[in-house]
Amino acid sequence: MWVITVFDQNTVRMFEFENKNEAKLALVGFNGNGSAILSYTK
Repeated sequence: MWVITVFDQNTVRMFEFENKNEAKLALVGFNGNGSAILSYTK
């Protein structure tokens, strides 16, 4: 499972994805005010 973790000013949000390509496409949308990381977990 691929996970995007988004760090906003006062919050942390996590989004789960089944495949890497889907997650990478979603990650592009999180280039706003906060920071985001893509990680993989079993």
